[in-house]
Amino acid sequence: MKTDFIKYQAQTSPYPLGMEVSHAIGSYIFDTDNKKYLDFVAGVSACSLGHQHPRVNQAIKDQLDKYSHVMVYGEYSQSPAVQYCKLLVENLPPTLNKVYLVNSGTEACEGALKLVRRVTGRSQLISCHNAYHGNTMGSMSVMGFEERKQVFRPLIPDVDFITFNNEEDIQKITTKTAGIILESIQGGAGFIQPENDFLAKVKKRCEEVGALLIVDEIQPGFGRTGKLFGFENYNVVPDVVIIGKGMAGGMPVGGFIADEKYMDLLSHDPKLGHITTFGGHPVIAAACLATLQEILEKDYAKQSLEKEKIFRELLVHPLITEVRGRGLILAAMTEKAEITDQVILRCQEKGLILFWLLFEGKAIRITPPLTISEEEIKEGCKILLGVLDEVLISLKFKV
Repeated sequence: MKTDFIKYQAQTSPYPLGMEVSHAIGSYIFDTDNKKYLDFVAGVSACSLGHQHPRVNQAIKDQLDKYSHVMVYGEYSQSPAVQYCKLLVENLPPTLNKVYLVNSGTEACEGALKLVRRVTGRSQLISCHNAYHGNTMGSMSVMGFEERKQVFRPLIPDVDFITFNNEEDIQKITTKTAGIILESIQGGAGFIQPENDFLAKVKKRCEEVGALLIVDEIQPGFGRTGKLFGFENYNVVPDVVIIGKGMAGGMPVGGFIADEKYMDLLSHDPKLGHITTFGGHPVIAAACLATLQEILEKDYAKQSLEKEKIFRELLVHPLITEVRGRGLILAAMTEKAEITDQVILRCQEKGLILFWLLFEGKAIRITPPLTISEEEIKEGCKILLGVLDEVLISLKFKV
């Protein structure tokens, strides 16, 4: 299977990990040799409730027995999508009251960028250096990492960049700016949190000049930071919120949320201002609804902070320079990318799945399912610390 995987399926890097997956359940993935791997990555923050969560699976099966795709988005009233949007809005600030469901985070970003231009009648977009918001052409245009996008230029024009947490740069937001897009925690850059009310100060500047603030919650969202959404930790209410990854228990989905006075502009002048065939797909929406209900009812957001404490207590080692992030979106930092590479690869050999971040090579991604148990955290950290010991000895031997 691995040979055919390389031969027939397009790759995203020269050296994919290539695990041959047999099945997965809870916090574990099993390969075709029935070797068990503890999952500290959760499909890159997508599998919020672990693998094969019974409530999500049952919701999918129940909906399949009723109907699947019946019409393009926005024409028919379909119960799973309506119920989901209603529950989501009920758990958001009052000005975030209408949801547009799409198929992925990057598509949600595209919709949000179009929306702020439609609302303001302006063209300029502002993002941050080392930001990541997706990989389609509009999303790539606001990616703050030139190496990854240079060969695809020209991208959309009139995009400028500021440095995350740099208050002086906020003045770049002017009356020419349609919107600024920020992650509530910078993901690809190394799980960097806002400091000194940075997000709130950006929002204040937006209000002064008539621009809109888009907050990207694709990675931090749905309980991973101690709140349902990361922005709730930082004294700010965005004009537009982008969601994806963890919202459907591992199913493909995205969405953007704003005030109805903004969202309704997409329906006229011109009509069909944003359209999608499969957005709001009833089976996916059923998975979204079940996932959100479970996160809210079990208060997994609060639990994520308690689990963070366990990680921070255990992840003390000479090769770990710091642990960044909040809740269950953490990055164990090492001094060199070469150390991080060794640790991630050796841990997989020993049955622990870790992963990289997009732009920060020294970071070890730790984003397990919200459902991970204390015993599983201890089990995984024991493997990780053992590998770090091995790497430390090998480094001393080289010296």
